Amino acid sequence: MSTLIGHPYGGFWRRLAAYLIDGLLLGSIQVMLAIIVQTIAPNDLRALANIAPVGILLGWAYFSLLESSPAQATVGKLALGIYVTDRDGDPIDFRKASIRYWAKLLSTLVLMLGWLMAAFTPGKRALHDYVAGTLVLRRATVAVTPSYADPGAGAGQYWDGSRWSSEPGVFLTRSQ
Repeated sequence: MSTLIGHPYGGFWRRLAAYLIDGLLLGSIQVMLAIIVQTIAPNDLRALANIAPVGILLGWAYFSLLESSPAQATVGKLALGIYVTDRDGDPIDFRKASIRYWAKLLSTLVLMLGWLMAAFTPGKRALHDYVAGTLVLRRATVAVTPSYADPGAGAGQYWDGSRWSSEPGVFLTRSQ
């Protein structure tokens, strides 16, 4: 289980900006597909109509695969320093990421109020976050002061990947 200390919630505006970046990326891919289909089959409305279900599946795959990946974020979320976790701060799996994606339809169907909830609820959670049991957090930044600035600060401590620790690690040292 991860610790949520030092990871503030991803707020409404940051999440909206990330979603707009993702929307531009996915939208440009769909426009390129439409241009290709129009070039191959000019004026064939049936062929153009097939782009819609492909776009829906592409969006589902994009959000679900990237949010369940080790990065825990889409391109837009990475650009804005936010990521998706479960309620304990642990990464989500593909199933939970898929539930989160399809629950966005519910957030939209209630007059977009499901999305707006992220501005006002504790934990900055939208309706689809409640349905899927997820959080959107900001990446914590760790300020590291050089040891030469204050020789007494952090003596004997090291960064173990998630926190500062003074516990002995698995370090090989040369015997004298």
